[in-house]
Amino acid sequence: MRRLRSFFRLNRGDRHLFMITFILLVAIRLGLWLLSFRNLLKLLLHINKPNLILPFQDKSQISASKIVWAVNAASRYMPGGVKCLARALTTQVLMSYHGHTPELRIGVAKKEGGKLEAHAWIEYQGRVAIGNLPDLSRFIPLPSLQGVKL
Repeated sequence: MRRLRSFFRLNRGDRHLFMITFILLVAIRLGLWLLSFRNLLKLLLHINKPNLILPFQDKSQISASKIVWAVNAASRYMPGGVKCLARALTTQVLMSYHGHTPELRIGVAKKEGGKLEAHAWIEYQGRVAIGNLPDLSRFIPLPSLQGVKL
């Protein structure tokens, strides 16, 4: 009940952004489960086309920090938790749609025992916007996906 009260305490614009973010996060989680990564990226690129009308607010009114807030808040309410890749992709879609220039980064590192692990994060204006870890520097970033033909 307390969560519901805090939701209704948000102003109308923040509630709208939260709901859109939550829906997009669910869709991306499903996409990661059901589609190949390449097909999911194609779909997400299609969503970001300027002529596609989505139920978002005026693009100029939503800052990058507000988008990060919405992704973090929506992630807390997601059953089963949210992996870093879904959070990063959601942030990238919303930031791109609202005129920001995020960069999706995916890195790999070796765990003890030689197993590989991966992590995804978003960089914006030279800083990690979402997905920062205390030991992020141990992940070796893979080449950027920008300009890759899908």
